[in-house]
Amino acid sequence: MATVLIVDDERGIRETLGDILEDEGYQVLSAADGLLAMGILEREPVDCILLDVWLPGKGGLEVLQEVRSGYPRVPVILISGHGTIDIAVKAVKDGAFDFLEKPLSLDRVTSLVRHALELETLRRENETLRAQVREYPSSRLTGTSSVITGIRKLVKQIADSDARVLITGDNGTGKELVAREIHQHSNRRNGPFVAVNCAAIPETLIETELFGHVRGAFTGADSGRVGRFEQAHQGTLFLDEVADMSLGAQAKVLRVVQEMKIQRVGGEEEISVNVRILAATNKNVAEEIRSGRFREDLYFRLNVVPLRMPALQERQEDIPLLLQEMLQQPNSTGTPREIRIDPEALEKVVQYPWPGNVRELKNFAERVSIMVAGDTVTAEDVDRLLMRRSGAVRRDLLGDLVHLDLNSARDQFERLYLLEKLRENDFNVSRTARSVGLYPSSLHAKIRKLGIEVGR
Repeated sequence: MATVLIVDDERGIRETLGDILEDEGYQVLSAADGLLAMGILEREPVDCILLDVWLPGKGGLEVLQEVRSGYPRVPVILISGHGTIDIAVKAVKDGAFDFLEKPLSLDRVTSLVRHALELETLRRENETLRAQVREYPSSRLTGTSSVITGIRKLVKQIADSDARVLITGDNGTGKELVAREIHQHSNRRNGPFVAVNCAAIPETLIETELFGHVRGAFTGADSGRVGRFEQAHQGTLFLDEVADMSLGAQAKVLRVVQEMKIQRVGGEEEISVNVRILAATNKNVAEEIRSGRFREDLYFRLNVVPLRMPALQERQEDIPLLLQEMLQQPNSTGTPREIRIDPEALEKVVQYPWPGNVRELKNFAERVSIMVAGDTVTAEDVDRLLMRRSGAVRRDLLGDLVHLDLNSARDQFERLYLLEKLRENDFNVSRTARSVGLYPSSLHAKIRKLGIEVGR
């Protein structure tokens, strides 16, 4: 329960404001002058102050300066029955959160108190984040939620071992991020970190990509090539979307995992490698094993330490910190700006489901830094930039489709559906194919048929 201190020489105002704020769930303290107010601050923890400008003895502006000096984290809202622009400007320059004129709008009072407290909460969370950065100077895992705290502890616990780790989680949750975190904290940190997106490599090329090939191994192999396992020697190899490999490729990876020896395509020599293997997938591994698409023996080899990255919706308390950090980074124009998120806007951001997880939040932060002209993001900005679709929009879409024949309506729906999925996945065809349950070749065929432009 937050505590609000009301400082006003009019008893009626103190009692009226006190009743309203208590109804809102706050604990209320009151003082008739500045001297009594400073005495209360010395004895009681106070979260917000409503301060009249015209007080007997020590005036409100003088009290404001003392509060800012001795209690800089307590927001102060000034009140005056004889307000002028000069007083309001001076108050804000001296550190007041806002300025209210009498007669007071009680709705405006409660709204300002709520916003002041929410902003202070965000500042304290920011201090916590900075403390975390000091504790984990190379950590990229931002957040104070219990699940992220647990993952950071697990990373530190397993980093110096060579135990294989299977990282699971939805698209955009940060699976490669945590893999790099493990590598960065390990005794292999000075070695290479080599990431391979197994889903993005055609089945016919996966072996040469992983194991390399010798000259003349196939048509067009005019020179030999070192594979990813050799590139990662003395370091870490990250097999992203490992469940998307063909069963044949899985069998060969299993052999390398067991023996730590590779054989280049077309070659006969066995080459020893010293590699720590981290793997990741966004699929339900148990279901993939039951359906025969993923080898159970490879799963047991890779899943020495299971690590699941949570969806962003499971760690909503981290969203303000993540967004703040992202907004402080340079955008695509290379010019970071100081941008404040209005509390109502922040609430909308937190409650949004974020199907694209942290990746989608990062894209949203970049849109904000580019498309919001002022220094404050409003609730209307959030609705506009998240491009929320209402039921009315969907009904309008159906109204257009019912005028078409079945084949045309299906093609139109497929085109709109695939465009939306491509946007969600940053126009990455391989990721989009996985999200809609198609092979990349099948999705390419549909893109050509429907005349979809995938170029940015």
